[in-house]
Amino acid sequence: MTTLSIDHVSRWFGNVVAVNDITMTIGPGVTGLLGPNGAGKSTLINMMAGFLAPSTGSVTLDGQQVWRNEAIYRHIGIVPEREAMYDFLTGREFVVANAELHGLGDKAAQRALATVEMEYAQDRKIATYSKGMRQRVKMASALVHEPSLLLLDEPFNGMDPRQRMQLMDLLRRMGDEGRTVLFSSHILEEVEQLAWHIEVVVAGRHAASGDFRRIRRLMTDRPHRYLVRSSDDRALAAALIADPSTSGIEVDVAEGALRIQAVDFGRFTSLLPKVAREHGIRLLTVSPSDESLESVFSYLVAA
Repeated sequence: MTTLSIDHVSRWFGNVVAVNDITMTIGPGVTGLLGPNGAGKSTLINMMAGFLAPSTGSVTLDGQQVWRNEAIYRHIGIVPEREAMYDFLTGREFVVANAELHGLGDKAAQRALATVEMEYAQDRKIATYSKGMRQRVKMASALVHEPSLLLLDEPFNGMDPRQRMQLMDLLRRMGDEGRTVLFSSHILEEVEQLAWHIEVVVAGRHAASGDFRRIRRLMTDRPHRYLVRSSDDRALAAALIADPSTSGIEVDVAEGALRIQAVDFGRFTSLLPKVAREHGIRLLTVSPSDESLESVFSYLVAA
């Protein structure tokens, strides 16, 4: 059972703090590292993989330091986000090269290519590959030595729906086998479909940790903000503010609309049309004004 421990890790580049005092433990199964673009996920994964030294704190795999520990790399497989590859090689040559670095040969490379279903294109130059095919051959290269820890940075980028489902099935199987799998994503639905456990990172800080359903409830229960236009904004505001599902309403004269903050999402969404109907008010526009992932994560940081 492989366990990756991140203990009070920070990393800065000059005056820029990319990762700020993060502590987390990644155990067997599939863990999702969720956060908006620029949150520090890639920097964190590079430190987990031993590619980057923490400025402070430590990263250990089963109690052994990862940084500058050549022996530990035999237990780690990584699929980086960057697309840059050796385009002049064939897919098979690329995977064989990584196999040889681990003292393995063509047999291990063929097994890894079969695992990601890339045998059909293994003799083509990587330069001819689609983005999804590049992701899959990088996956084969990461799996060639059968690592106990697999780190994937935005692995589903560029994949078509079929390729995504194949990779998700593969990662689930690996988790079921007891391997430790961590993948990063800024897409909530990807994490929801795959991860057993979730770690949320925002602006380099650790925002939340635990079972996905618990984190999802926090996201759902946060205050929701709406922009609402109606045939009688003031009468609608007066009717809504009396209900406990609505914590605040502002009349935006410039927009000709109401800015409403709802604390009970379910109750508010059923209340709004009911109140409008009872008061003879016509709803012209109802749109969420803060549904970006950044707003969700910002709420988690403050929660």
